[in-house]
Amino acid sequence: MLMPKRVKYRRVQRGRMKGTAHRGNTLTYGEYGLVALQPAWITSNQIEAARIAMTRFTKRSGQVWIKIFPDKPVTEKPAETRMGSGKGSPEYWVAVVKPGRVMFEMSGVPESDAKEAMRLASHKLPIKCKFITKTSEKTTAEEE
Repeated sequence: MLMPKRVKYRRVQRGRMKGTAHRGNTLTYGEYGLVALQPAWITSNQIEAARIAMTRFTKRSGQVWIKIFPDKPVTEKPAETRMGSGKGSPEYWVAVVKPGRVMFEMSGVPESDAKEAMRLASHKLPIKCKFITKTSEKTTAEEE
């Protein structure tokens, strides 16, 4: 699973997911991408499941880039514990994803294969996603 090697503070506040992604909203490495359409916390397990789904479908041909990293710890208190006595211990790590964020990129495979691989990966994620290509990204930028 993905997680930071070391962090300075082990417990962080929950925060808010307002607005759209201003960073990481363009294709940088690959020809095809998977874009988030809703805000969410994506856990390291979900990222790993999506990655495995993509690489298995393409039979490890082509290349996959993961553009999100789970750097936010989520704490939980044990079951049947009384209120108080501090914040719980970190249980898992999440990546904060806003709408418009490119989560995965892929290249080196035909577009039909990339589309199907991204579709399988999107089923592993808790949000609605959209498949984009380098060419479709250019046309939308020119329209704006």
